[in-house]
Amino acid sequence: MNNGNNNAYSISPSGEKFPLPKKEEYDGELKRIEDLVNQARGEGKEIVVVMGVGFVGAVMAAIIADTKDENGNYSKFVIGCQRPSTRSYWKIPLLNRGISPVKSEDKEVDELIDRCVLKEKTLTATYNNDCLKLADVVVVDIQCDYIKCELGNVRNGEADMAALESSMKTIGELIRPECLVLIETTVAPGTTEFVALPILKKAFAKRGIESTPLLSHSFERVMPGKDYVASVRDFWRVCAGCTDEARDKVEKFLSEVLNTKDYPLTVMDRPIESETAKIVENSYRATILAFLNEWSMFSERNGVDLIKVINAIKMRPTHSNIIFPGPGIGGYCLPKDGGLGYWSYKHILGFEDGDSIFKITPTAIDVNDTRALHVAELTRDALRNMDRYIAGADVLICGASYRQDVGDTRYSGSEAVVRKLTEMGAEMRVHDPYVDHWYEFESQDTYPVTNQSWKRFFRNQEGLVQLEIEKDFTKAISDIEALILAVPHKDYLDLDPDTIVKMSGGPLAIIDCFGILSDDKIRRYFELGCEVKGLGRGHIQRIKKEVQKKKQDDKLKLATAQVLA
Repeated sequence: MNNGNNNAYSISPSGEKFPLPKKEEYDGELKRIEDLVNQARGEGKEIVVVMGVGFVGAVMAAIIADTKDENGNYSKFVIGCQRPSTRSYWKIPLLNRGISPVKSEDKEVDELIDRCVLKEKTLTATYNNDCLKLADVVVVDIQCDYIKCELGNVRNGEADMAALESSMKTIGELIRPECLVLIETTVAPGTTEFVALPILKKAFAKRGIESTPLLSHSFERVMPGKDYVASVRDFWRVCAGCTDEARDKVEKFLSEVLNTKDYPLTVMDRPIESETAKIVENSYRATILAFLNEWSMFSERNGVDLIKVINAIKMRPTHSNIIFPGPGIGGYCLPKDGGLGYWSYKHILGFEDGDSIFKITPTAIDVNDTRALHVAELTRDALRNMDRYIAGADVLICGASYRQDVGDTRYSGSEAVVRKLTEMGAEMRVHDPYVDHWYEFESQDTYPVTNQSWKRFFRNQEGLVQLEIEKDFTKAISDIEALILAVPHKDYLDLDPDTIVKMSGGPLAIIDCFGILSDDKIRRYFELGCEVKGLGRGHIQRIKKEVQKKKQDDKLKLATAQVLA
């Protein structure tokens, strides 16, 4: 439990240092938890331990802690448990202050955690795994990453199961036999039944416990942004249990803590079906986005505005969910989940013909991972058309997050744009009203973990540790040569071309990654001497020619008038 370094600190995003707990502190911490649990049991509350209080776990813990019974009384006491590492321990003291360790645009996140921790006292946090001995239910929100060894080749990656397997071993060694274990993590299909369950069974056998562990699975559908809490609590869920008893228990538990009245729970026969549902769901969406990449390239080369095409198609109700992919897709799920399915087919389920079976899903992920590289090409070409070079050019990218109006940078397409342009010699600046720290760059040698940053796929990346998010747009845009509109944040939708050119100090290259610019604005940028490029916007060249022709006609008219005068 103790890392052996009593002088180590865990530093929060705000810079506050928290000394890691010392060995002699563990007994006192367990006594604190036991006292709280005894009080909660006396009040008739069920004890729930949430393993992992990160992006999903912290909010899920608060939602469970906010659960009330039919009489309006709080029915759960929740213990958020986080490993005391230098990277993550800071979440524990922050949670115990009633402060969310997760930054969100949803005000309900902060309100919920503050209420449950400080006012209702139905939520606490600890670093001591021995709290598992007290649990009636354990919810596992430990990340299961998919590590890509090459950019644009998901087939060569592998699932990182170590943290999940270690957690399951610890859980099996400590929980009571009647405790329900619920894996909420998105995992490779087969993980619950063929990896986690055997680990629990082995741990039970060593303890002389003959009963089968009560293990279940139910994946989250979390959407960052202003409806973060609702995306967890007020949304459809799928679940399954390894045994009939586990299935009944997880169905009861989720029906109590989630809004299953308005968003019915779907109960599957086996966990592998629940696991597969999540992988197929996200692979489907990733594939639709990748599909539009080829039509985006087609449009650019043949004078077609794909944005207008998509809007025309969306008039048909059956196709209303078609969406433009922008500079790649991001978030924690879509860029990796299909890889978990491909990997599990061979390494968990034991089949050797994965490459002949899985053709569309891996290709979609590879296309989405590399789409951002084309943005760098468009930036280079736009500058070249202005007789400028990408090497040494000051380039501002607007938008670090992976989607509009949120502050989540995980697997953002903008990251690959920055890295590729840096490799090409550009001097990068970043503006984003929702992001304070871009850890993929600030801590690129250790984030998300050591030697797994996308830095390894590019050259000349060392200087990016100095890259900071500029909050002052006026300062960010001053004297730049290229502006990349990478994310359709509301702050960027109404930017005025005349103002932009004035603020930047003169004509510049504009790269529109999301169909943000109207034809009128594109035309105005050309009139101001700028160069404009856009993903999927082949009609831009037509507008450019129209502006050039008008300028030539105006010059001719002026010359004719002068001769006649």
